[in-house]
This record gives sequence, structure tokens and C-alpha cells, in this order.
Amino acid sequence: MITIAHLYYDLLNLYGESGNVKALKMALESIGVDVTVKLLTTDDTLDFSQYDFVYLGMGTEENQMLALKHLLSYKEQIKTAIEHGTFFLATGNAMELFGKYIIDQTGKKMKTLQIFPYTTKLETFRMVDEVLAKTEFTSSPILGFQNQFGVIKDSNHPIFTMIRGIGSYPNSKKEGYMNHHFFGTYFIGPILIRNPELLEYFCTELCKEKKIKTRKKLKLDLERKAHNQFIEHYYKEEKATK
Repeated sequence: MITIAHLYYDLLNLYGESGNVKALKMALESIGVDVTVKLLTTDDTLDFSQYDFVYLGMGTEENQMLALKHLLSYKEQIKTAIEHGTFFLATGNAMELFGKYIIDQTGKKMKTLQIFPYTTKLETFRMVDEVLAKTEFTSSPILGFQNQFGVIKDSNHPIFTMIRGIGSYPNSKKEGYMNHHFFGTYFIGPILIRNPELLEYFCTELCKEKKIKTRKKLKLDLERKAHNQFIEHYYKEEKATK
């Protein structure tokens, strides 16, 4: 049995980010794993010792702050869960909540969970782009979409190297943050639906961590075909414009 906690499903769900949880649940169940999804929000009491996978998606800046206010009292629980192998995936501006603080456009600092050493600076302009990136977890490029004010600083544990798009570090082609089984990225889309190899990676690593022997092989042939066609189309367009 794997328990997925979908935190702030009602507040942090821009751009269909709940699709990441649906994709993970479907993929795990297709290989014979029992999955429970807990939909949790600010009215709920959280117990991070009970979750195997925690997901937070992107939200408006107002909703991001509502989620942060609720999360702050669980800081020690979250740190312990990460250290003990719980998987976290935070996409979009949800990643910002796990750093030291967020500096807004006026220079005001907002204290966040302070679990990881990075900080976020909110720019006066929004960065919007369809992106491609490389990662050691997949053989094919990662597809994503960026729509962000934030830029991450003081981090040396990126997940992705950009092929096209803006990295989440100033003057860098690096993006995201990884520590233990915590994965934070500005890529939205939702990323697990658009990238079947990444979805497969999370399924494999989750089962390995939980010592679950699966009865079937994960089949994502249609998803891989759609992903590869998009990549091929992108490179054809790039070549045509040169």
C-alpha cells in the first residue's frame, strides 16, 4: 500500500497540477500496487509519518501564502519525513515554500519553512516559456512549462539542465532542487503526465523504497509516443528557423 498526500488540492492547482497525482496513482495501480490518495487542505490536521508521497502544486501568490501559514506548524514533521525517505514533489511556486524565505518585489522577506538553504527572489516580470531540459533520471528530454515570478538562489542541488527556457538560478541553465527524495521544480504542465519516463522513475523508486514487489510491468507506450512526437516536432521547428 502506498499513501499519497495531495496537499492543498483546492488552493494549489493551477494549470491542471492535480493531474500529477492522478497519473501517479494510475501508473502504480496498473502494476498492482494499492494506492490511497488523501486530499488535504488547511482545515485538516496533517500527519507526515503516514504518507509515502507528498505532492504540492502551483497556486496563486495569495493561495501560496495560505498554504504556507498552515504548513509552518508542521516544519519539524516535514524535516523528519524527508530525512526518513518520504517522497515530496513540489511544482511551480510550491517549491518556494521549502526554502529559507521569499523576498518580494519591495524587498520584504517572508519566512518560509527553512528546510533547505535556498531563497526565492520575486522579480518584477513574469517568466513564461515552454521548456525542454535534461536530467539523469530519463534518457529523453523533459517537457515543461514555466510561468513564474520567482528565481531561486543559494542552491547547488539542481534536478535539470535546461535545453530551452530559463533556469531557476540567476545566470544559470540549472533548474529545480533535489535533496533525499524531495524534488522541487518550477516546471508545470503537469510534469508527470507530459513525461512518462519521469513518471516511471517515481513509480520505480517509490516501490524500491517501500520494498514492494510489483506483479506487472508499467506500460506507457501511448504516453511515450505522444512525448516523443512532441520532441521531434520541436526539433524540426528549431531546425527550420535556423
